[in-house]
Formats: sequence, structure tokens, C-alpha cells
Amino acid sequence: MTGRWQVALGANVLLGIPGVVPIWLLYFLAASWLSGPEPTDDDPMVLWLPIAAVIVGPYVMLWSAVNRSLARRSSLTPRTYWPLSALATFVPTTGLILYSP
Repeated sequence: MTGRWQVALGANVLLGIPGVVPIWLLYFLAASWLSGPEPTDDDPMVLWLPIAAVIVGPYVMLWSAVNRSLARRSSLTPRTYWPLSALATFVPTTGLILYSP
């Protein structure tokens, strides 16, 4: 079963397609908190936390469940499997960033 790492890589790239939304949401929250609110902004950023929890939480649970089952069957060590999985998940988001007008 030496080719199982390709299945894990493909699964994580496919998981990265719907993962564009949670990754963008986390980026938006981090950028908003680091730059501070606009002077005319009356909406607190705390209202975004329940929205982020509803979107990011289930995605993280799905991603971890899929990767735990794939990690057991993979021929890779955990030290190489988990970074490879995380980087493969960011491939669709990176593609959108690079090829957006």
C-alpha cells in the first residue's frame, strides 16, 4: 500500500474546494481584528464569531475525521502526513488567489 499517500493528497485537495469558504472567513476575521474597525463601523466583530463557529467548526470536524481515517492507512509517517494534508487543503484557495482578476 505504498500509493495511499496519493489518495490522501487527492482527498485533501477535494476537501479544499469547499474549504475555500472557511479559510476565507478565518482570513477575514484575522484581517479585521489586526487592522481594527473602521471609524464608521458600528457592527462589532463579536457578531461574526457565531457565524464563524457554524461554518468553520463542521468543516474542521469533517476534515479531521477524513484525515484520521486516511492517516491510519497511509504509508507516510504522521510527521509528513499532516503537513502534506494541510498544504494540500490550501491548494484550491491558493489557486483562486493567484488566478483572480
